[in-house]
Amino acid sequence: MSEILEFWGEWLPTLLDGLLVSLKVTAASLALGIPLGLVLALAVKAKSAPLRIAALIAVEIGRGTPALVLLQFTYFGLASTGLTLSSYAAAVAALAACTGAYTSEIIRAGLEAVPQGQSEAAIAIGFSRMDQLRYVVLPQGLRIAVPPLLGFSILIFQSTSLCYAIALPELMSQAYSVGSNTFRYMPILILAGLLFAAICIPATLLVSRLEHRLDRHTR
Repeated sequence: MSEILEFWGEWLPTLLDGLLVSLKVTAASLALGIPLGLVLALAVKAKSAPLRIAALIAVEIGRGTPALVLLQFTYFGLASTGLTLSSYAAAVAALAACTGAYTSEIIRAGLEAVPQGQSEAAIAIGFSRMDQLRYVVLPQGLRIAVPPLLGFSILIFQSTSLCYAIALPELMSQAYSVGSNTFRYMPILILAGLLFAAICIPATLLVSRLEHRLDRHTR
């Protein structure tokens, strides 16, 4: 055990560098993907049939395509057309597209959970459709959607482990690199798993607590 701890102390700085990359990719993907999800959610509910159909197709493609395929498409596929992206840019683009597709459904469910009476009251006092959406539906719907959005953010962080496939030096890529150099795959993968857990478990508990508080406030 002492030997494993000694190895962990030696490998930890390398894995922490990878963890920082994973966190950066997660933050960038969410910063781009959640606004995209909001746009797609509103487009799916639009009156224009072509816009609604286009948004539905984009959402279903994004949800139906595995994240690993999206990563390889953005990194290798686009390069074959002359559009070359760095591994970081490709990872952010792919995970942002995945985030946008999935969060659009989360946000749409939140918007549809707003009681119809709220919209009727807004119409009764003379709100336009845009004001109704801006001041009544969106604030309440997004508040409902916050806990599942945070929960999905944890999944996106975990999904950064797939980025080893496009040579991004994130946490799992660094773990594989150390493992291939030392042939000590078990201890290095355990350490990588512990670092993932150190982020995901507190984040999960925080999401559960926030969800409970919001639910209690709503009641």
